[in-house]
Amino acid sequence: MIKLYDNGVYLVNGIKIVEDNAEAVQALSAECGKAPAKEEAAKGTMAYKILEAHNTSDDMQNLHIKFDKLASHDITFVGIIQTARASGLEKFPVPYVLTNCHNSLCAVGGTINEDDHMFGLSCAKKYGGMYVPPHQAVIHQFAREMFAGGGRMILGSDSHTRYGALGTMAMGEGGPELVKQLLNRTYDIAMPGVVAVYLTGRPQKGVGPQDIALAIIGAVFGNGYVNNKVMEFVGDGIANLSADYRIGIDVMTTETTCLSSIWTTDSEIKEFYEIHKRPEDYKELKPDRIAYYDGMVYVDLSEIKPMIAMPFHPSNVYTIDELNENMMDILDDVEKKALVSLGNNDINYTLKDKVRNGRLYVEQGVIAGCAGGGFENICDTADILRGKYIGADEFSLSVYPSSQPVFMELVKNGAIADIMATGATVRSAFCGPCFGAGDVPPNNGLSIRHSTRNFPNREGSKVTNGQIASVALMDARSIAATAANQGALTSAMNIDADFKKPKYFFDSTIYENRVYNGIGKPQPDAEVRFGPNIKDWPVMSALTDNMVLKVVSEIHDPVTTTDELIPSGETSSFRSNPLGLAEFTLSRKDPAYVGRAKAVQLAEKARAAGEDIFAACPEIEEIFGKINEKFSSKPEKTQIGSLIYAVKPGDGSAREQAASCQKVLGGFANIAKEYATKRYRSNLINWGMLPFLFEEDALPFENGDYIFIKDIKSAVVNKEDTIKAYVVNKGMKEFELKLGRLTDDERDIIVKGCLINYYRSQMEAEA
Repeated sequence: MIKLYDNGVYLVNGIKIVEDNAEAVQALSAECGKAPAKEEAAKGTMAYKILEAHNTSDDMQNLHIKFDKLASHDITFVGIIQTARASGLEKFPVPYVLTNCHNSLCAVGGTINEDDHMFGLSCAKKYGGMYVPPHQAVIHQFAREMFAGGGRMILGSDSHTRYGALGTMAMGEGGPELVKQLLNRTYDIAMPGVVAVYLTGRPQKGVGPQDIALAIIGAVFGNGYVNNKVMEFVGDGIANLSADYRIGIDVMTTETTCLSSIWTTDSEIKEFYEIHKRPEDYKELKPDRIAYYDGMVYVDLSEIKPMIAMPFHPSNVYTIDELNENMMDILDDVEKKALVSLGNNDINYTLKDKVRNGRLYVEQGVIAGCAGGGFENICDTADILRGKYIGADEFSLSVYPSSQPVFMELVKNGAIADIMATGATVRSAFCGPCFGAGDVPPNNGLSIRHSTRNFPNREGSKVTNGQIASVALMDARSIAATAANQGALTSAMNIDADFKKPKYFFDSTIYENRVYNGIGKPQPDAEVRFGPNIKDWPVMSALTDNMVLKVVSEIHDPVTTTDELIPSGETSSFRSNPLGLAEFTLSRKDPAYVGRAKAVQLAEKARAAGEDIFAACPEIEEIFGKINEKFSSKPEKTQIGSLIYAVKPGDGSAREQAASCQKVLGGFANIAKEYATKRYRSNLINWGMLPFLFEEDALPFENGDYIFIKDIKSAVVNKEDTIKAYVVNKGMKEFELKLGRLTDDERDIIVKGCLINYYRSQMEAEA
């Protein structure tokens, strides 16, 4: 089904695969007349050419990227614009679209969600941006319809910013990276590796894009095969996939932890741009005659069957047939994995109670968002459900078209009526089910979803309140098949359906009549509208020569997601209030974290204010006494804060708040064995936090210990990678930390204390 190559590969004429070994390369040399240089052939990838076109440095190994366009939604754009305003923003220098698809429902905190929307509209007017009102489109569908373009690069403040199927290299990052673009700075990264994803064959009837995506995720996530690399989709199988189908695979590449994606383009994508009235934005993309890749994921589409990603990760995959045939064994394995994800909470987790007469029954189905809400997915859903009903018992089905134009066409062609006649409900464009702000299942419930993630609590339950529910990811077609059997888990290959494949017609008047387009037309005199929940970032101090950090949380899960660092769901309404949101930090993983961090922060607040540090935090006096038995470190000139340890933090969402909430509470560092994603590590750096690495299993410290780091400022400035640290309350036990690769700008940001301070210092220097 899927093969991962052990070595790099040469791709010849987009078809022939030559593995990077002596014998194969010699044969390729004979065929080509000379041995292809690996470094030169690497320039033949589509990814290299797009990165080269957007790189502003003279060094292709260290890229300084300027993006063509930016995109944010309503739980990120307030913080981004507030940061940019504090750093000197005058106008949006590139097209910037502000969508409102996450905090669309005003059910939490009174008016604060709509206040954020009005803030966005006023900023689009003042700084020259585009504003998409709530319920019009989810961020990524709007970008596909209106923003993507062949050979372009788009940066979005949402992790699923992926438009590679349309020939656009898109990346999802934390908000500070968008701030840099808004201030005419660059996105600085080392040249990423590029891995080919070779698609061949044709999918079987009933197999959808989510099935292909889950199969790929299952093959590459655990081994990090594409981690922080670009996935470049090639092969003869692409021609057998519609544009919608390619998009459905592409959006899920985020769950592999890759950096970005890009696909070869053809007449199918050309037609997509024509349908959306932007034919000039199409560009044919393909690799050069010989292109070298750092690896290859070989996918035979014809061998993939309907898949299911069981709780609590998109990589926990099985075929639906395999699950049905080995149900109790697989459910037993899921329960064992759940113990790791759910920690020590007093939860009796099981899915075995959902097995009746040898069938697994689920309580809920959801088809939604940037992954599931596409036109073709919903049309195929209607074809499977036509003439059937979902029953009047526990099972429910909700369908969310990804945009109003898609919704309108589904109304016109009758698909919506067919779906509603079954008892299912159809909603407006909204991302809520994807992060726990809509369609929360009952306690102990199991929801099957064509959405992007199934992390713990992602569906909205709260383990710390004794609640637990589960999400399994599936394709819309198998969800429809399950709905047709009133909740009994069913593969779409095991149900008869005639897929009519109606043509899509895009009606742009919906957007023309409702979307505010001020791109290139800033109104400097326009007033920014602030709601009472929108707060400025608190003042953040610069790095001092030495640091004292208390370990206030210790997480030993194999992977820690950003959902666990700062929960989504109802907390999203507070993302425009840094102090208010910070109260939820680690609330579903380590509820005592906030109190511990704030207790230490009292010392730093007193230090910054020139007040009595020891009175503010009495235990600090004893700590400094022990430090000064060996070293000289004055408390008033030593930064005092907290840190967390996690094995591999940062999987999942791009949300900067996973880092900024720690900083707001006085967090100055993370220590990790490795960081799950580049974007989380970047978020730490942009908020002035030290991204320490400690690769050994046995830790020299534990929760509650104080760590003294001498000459840390000097180490950062002088580009020292190895840092000496001391566990104060364990006899000043010495151990070593590493910082990993940091650019000069990143070092300066850490020294200044955060990105805001960094830009403010530049403005002052220029003045």
